[in-house]
Amino acid sequence: MEAQVINASPSAPLENLDQRSREIFKHIVENYLDTGAPLGSRNLARELTQPLSPASIRNVMADLEHLGLLYSPHTSAGRLPTESGLRLFVDGFLEVGDLTMEERERIALQVKAKGGERTTEQVLTEASQLLSGLTRGAGVVLSHRQDATLRHIEFVRIEPLKALVVLVSQDGAIENRVIDLPAGLPQSALVEASNYLNTILQHRTLDEVRTELEKQREANKRELDELTSKLIDAGLAVWGGDEQDEGTLIVRGRSNLLSDVAAAEDLERIRLLFDDLESKKDLIHLLDLAGGGEGVRIFIGSENRLFSLSGSSLIVSPYRDSDQRVIGVLGVIGPTRLNYAKVVPMVDYTARLVSRILGEP
Repeated sequence: MEAQVINASPSAPLENLDQRSREIFKHIVENYLDTGAPLGSRNLARELTQPLSPASIRNVMADLEHLGLLYSPHTSAGRLPTESGLRLFVDGFLEVGDLTMEERERIALQVKAKGGERTTEQVLTEASQLLSGLTRGAGVVLSHRQDATLRHIEFVRIEPLKALVVLVSQDGAIENRVIDLPAGLPQSALVEASNYLNTILQHRTLDEVRTELEKQREANKRELDELTSKLIDAGLAVWGGDEQDEGTLIVRGRSNLLSDVAAAEDLERIRLLFDDLESKKDLIHLLDLAGGGEGVRIFIGSENRLFSLSGSSLIVSPYRDSDQRVIGVLGVIGPTRLNYAKVVPMVDYTARLVSRILGEP
């Protein structure tokens, strides 16, 4: 199945370019993706299918620069694509094929290699490592903790006024949080709160549990005493509104991003990217953008505010749980001259494979 690419943002209309401009533009972008170097009019004249003088080519380059699709990195006559130019190329010229059977088998073998019982995080870490190795970029996975369906919750007193809330998801992942207890809360209230929540949380996410509790609020007052109700509210609220809600970020292969650094400004770009990854800035925004439907999404430079300063490209696709809910995205981070035609089908197939693995009983 050929990967479906969803446009991340509108681009300059192709109708603004005649056939000559399209061919020159396409050659300049393809040269940039292949070599990273600007392409000048004299070299370009040798590659075109129709004979054009260097002067004529420079006139077309000037028109493309006026449209914001090209720029000159220095005083030479060569041109490079802008972020808008790359977006136009991806939307209008990029030809994305499919993986060969050998490539599919290699990806499947690596993701499933360890076999046996594995947590979701282990599966995602292996997928991130795989994408890094295949693309020479950094493999990245973003997951939203609250999207996981739940299996069990328990309140365990650890001090007179503190308790540990233990939350177990369907995939076996365990999270522990400490909450404050109301003064005078008996041990029976901890047991009652645990039992009550376990009757309604099976195969629901935290958000769905909260919604169900709101529906049953009046009945809760009759079934539970005031202290137990407060304990239930505290136990669920401890997962809301803090940094944990931003989700989990897994990145593998960061060193790959340093292998093609040729100038001081490139090194600064990578440093900014690493800072963004460490801070996990705007993860929720990215999850919302990339997880909103089927298909692969391509973000180029400042189109994605998560990496807006570092000028990096991001190719991601959503993955799903057994109920077909989007629970995160995975993909590749790299320089804007990523091999989009190669990376897109790899990301698409890996996301589909991870969704199948996570959906297995």
